[in-house]
Amino acid sequence: MQLFGRRYDTREPVCVHIGSDTISRIDSLDPGDHRVDDWPWIAPGLFDIQANGYGGQEFSSAELTPEKVVDVARQYLAFGVTRFCPTLTTESFEVLEHGLAAIDEACRRFDDLAGRVAGVHLEGPYVTAEDGARGAHPRHHCHPPDWSEFQRLQSAAGGRIRIHTLSPEYDEAVEFIAKVAAAGVVVAIGHTAADSDQIRRAVEAGARLSTHLGNGAHLFLPRHPNYLWDQLAEDRLVASLIADGHHLPPEVVKTFIRAKTPPRCILVSDLSGMAGLAPGRYPSGLCELEILDDGHIAVAGQRDILAGASRPLGEGVANVIRFAGVDLAVAVAMATAHPAELLGLSPDRLEPGATANLVQFDLGDRAGEERGAGFRVRATVADGRLVWGTAWAP
Repeated sequence: MQLFGRRYDTREPVCVHIGSDTISRIDSLDPGDHRVDDWPWIAPGLFDIQANGYGGQEFSSAELTPEKVVDVARQYLAFGVTRFCPTLTTESFEVLEHGLAAIDEACRRFDDLAGRVAGVHLEGPYVTAEDGARGAHPRHHCHPPDWSEFQRLQSAAGGRIRIHTLSPEYDEAVEFIAKVAAAGVVVAIGHTAADSDQIRRAVEAGARLSTHLGNGAHLFLPRHPNYLWDQLAEDRLVASLIADGHHLPPEVVKTFIRAKTPPRCILVSDLSGMAGLAPGRYPSGLCELEILDDGHIAVAGQRDILAGASRPLGEGVANVIRFAGVDLAVAVAMATAHPAELLGLSPDRLEPGATANLVQFDLGDRAGEERGAGFRVRATVADGRLVWGTAWAP
């Protein structure tokens, strides 16, 4: 198999030769009379560490089955995502246990899925119960950390929980964080009402990530100090960002990336299980959700408290180019190499010998279009196989 396009990192026109499941060689091309600016881009497949479901199916659901897990995962291929973390949000213990067990069974039964599920992201239930900061997480299921309960959830997941988002505001948090981190799970701070000292002690205990920094926050905060400044200034925390154009204003994305620096930033989609559906109101394990005409997904009846995202990860790649002025290589790294490094995994690379997990795509940078205005997948290659789309060739 061959894949033609411009390298995302050097802009050089190339032909990527794929043999079996790896890249066998990459040839630089002389385009001759062809306009190179019209060629699509080629980059490693995207890696989304916060993906709640799609098309009406949430991972945090009593209705989840292994087959539904596979179906959602296949739909992510259309977005150029070749690795991801199914994300379960705050629910009852029984629902979380069921969802985790379904994902584990799916990974054991379907080999191609197991290679794409990098681990599970458990977002809650140990998050704040305060309005605004809890977002769409149901208050009656928000509660303090419980190590015994977490162990039972990890057992149901077959040990696949790799990221755990919680609030360090609880008295039990420091000891709990230390235990979870020692077990090899990335502890993330999110949906929190923690003060500066609680944030500091959480990091000292082993927290390493800020989950969707700037979201899952109170509508009004003290000017300073507050938990956004605390996390933004903490160099030991990597920040995940939802750069879909809805969750954070462009100026905030730019400021966060400049303050944290790109190596400490990870792009996530936070795709809702209701993403992909038409505008309207939908029941959900979180609450009743409303998909607005502009694509926002919010708690029904208002517009300020969002409930997941509707736009895939590639849109964030395109947006940070516009919002923060970074180049394509830096933007792609935030959605490929950086999440892999957070989880201690080898990042996919565009070089001979690497696993052929690739995406061929267009950006909105053609004549008459605004630079970075969109990320349009032409083809997705996973483990050397064309799994979505039609590969472009000159």
